[in-house]
Amino acid sequence: GEHYRAIPYAAAPVGAGRFAAPARHPGWDGVRDATRPSPTAPQPLRDFGRLDMSPYFGPGWVRGEEYLTVDVRTPAADGDARPVMVFVHGGGFVTGSSRAALYDGRAFARDGVVLVTLNYRVGIPGFLDLDGAPPNRGLLDVLAALRWVRETIAAFGGDPGDVTVAGQSAGATLVGALLATPEAEGLFRRAIVQSGSGTGAFTPEQARRVTRAAADALGVDPTAAAFARIPDERLLEVLPALSGLDLRTAAADDPLVGLSPFSLVLSEQPADSLANGPAAHVDLLIGTNTEEGHLYLVPQGRLDGSTTADVLALAARTHPDPQAAVDALVAERPGATAGELRSALLGQALFGTGTARLVEVHSRISGGRTHLYRFGHRSSALDGRLGATHTVELPFVFDVADEAWLHGPTGLLGPDEAPAGLAARMHGAWVAFVRTGDPGWDAHGAGNHAGDEAVGLFTGA
Repeated sequence: GEHYRAIPYAAAPVGAGRFAAPARHPGWDGVRDATRPSPTAPQPLRDFGRLDMSPYFGPGWVRGEEYLTVDVRTPAADGDARPVMVFVHGGGFVTGSSRAALYDGRAFARDGVVLVTLNYRVGIPGFLDLDGAPPNRGLLDVLAALRWVRETIAAFGGDPGDVTVAGQSAGATLVGALLATPEAEGLFRRAIVQSGSGTGAFTPEQARRVTRAAADALGVDPTAAAFARIPDERLLEVLPALSGLDLRTAAADDPLVGLSPFSLVLSEQPADSLANGPAAHVDLLIGTNTEEGHLYLVPQGRLDGSTTADVLALAARTHPDPQAAVDALVAERPGATAGELRSALLGQALFGTGTARLVEVHSRISGGRTHLYRFGHRSSALDGRLGATHTVELPFVFDVADEAWLHGPTGLLGPDEAPAGLAARMHGAWVAFVRTGDPGWDAHGAGNHAGDEAVGLFTGA
C-alpha cells in the first residue's frame, strides 16, 4: 500500500479566511510532495499528568498555513475500487490532528480499506460563534473533506460510493451532526460514532456567552471582522479565560458539564433533527466505553479524592432531581465508591445519554441499521485505575494495541500486555462494518427476544 500525506482539501485558512467557510484549494502545478506530515490546526498543549496522551493528541500545534489536509493510506493497488473510511479525530473541539500516532491506518489498508484522516479547524477559528462568520466552521471543514473524497478518492483506489465516516469523542459528535445535516446527503453510506453524543451541541444563547467572554478577554468586538485581525497565538492565549464559564441557561444544561467551552452550536440537537439529514439511509455503528469518565478524574488524582458532595454537585449540573439521579446510580452499582459514581455521572452526561438518544432515533427512522457496541477492557495504566476509560478503545479499533508507545508506566494501555485477540476482533468488526454494514452481530431492536439486546461486547475476558 501507499501513504500520501498533507493533501489539501481546502484553501489555507489565513487572516479573515479563518472565520469563513472553507474555500476551494487553488491547486498546484507539477508534482506535489506527499511524503511529509501536515502542519496542524493552531491548538494548545493538553496535559494529563502522569498519563502520556500524546499518541491521542498528536504533536500539538505544528505551524504552517496549509493544515486543512487529508492523509490517505491505501491498500495495494489491484484495480478494484475499495471501501473508504474517513476518520474524524477527537480532542474536545480544541486539539487533535491527523498526525496522532493512534490513527495509523496500516491495519485498515492491510485489510483492504482506504483510510482517510483529516484535520479541521478547532478552538476559536473552528467553533466560536461570531457575527459575520458561518457557525460550526470545523464541521464545514469535515463536509469539505468528504466532498474532496467523493471527487478524488477514485484516484487512490477508493470507491466514492462506498464511504464510511467515523469519529471518536468530539469527532464522533461531529459525525452525529453530519447525520442530521442536509448537505451531507450522498457523501457517505455508513457512519461510526465512538464515544460521541447526539445531544452535545450548545444553544446559540450558550454560545453567545463564550463569544462574549472571548471578545472581552481580547478587548475587541464579538465580530468576525474584529477577530480576523488577531494572530493565532493570541487566540490560543485567551483560551484559559474561557474555562469555568457557567453555560447553564433557563432552557438548557451545559452538555459538556464545564469541560470545554467549544462544541457545535445548533438551535436543535442532532439527535432531534436526524430526519433533516442522511441518517435514515445510513448504517450506524455506535457505542461507548464502560468507564468513560475515568479519564477526567484518574490522571488528576481526583477519583480516590472524590466525596459524596462532589457526586451530588455533578448530579446537580446534569439532572433536574440530583438526589434521585444519585440514588438510581447507587442502586445500579452497589458498593461503588464516590469516585466511581462521579465517573459514571460524567460518562453518562458527556456520552451515554447523547448516544442513547442517537440510537433511539436512528433505529426508529433507519429500519434496523443501528449496531451497538460496548467496550469494557480495563487499561492497567496509573496503578490499574485508568480502566475502560474514554479513548482506550482506539488502539484496538486501529489494531495498534501492541505498540510499545502505548505501554509502560505512563502509557495509555499501562504496563500490562493487551489481551490476546481483542484488537483482531474489534478491528475486524470495524472492517466488516465498513465493507458490509454488518459488524458481525444483530442490529438494535431487530427481532431480539425478551429485550435480549444485541450488542458487540469488547472486553479483555
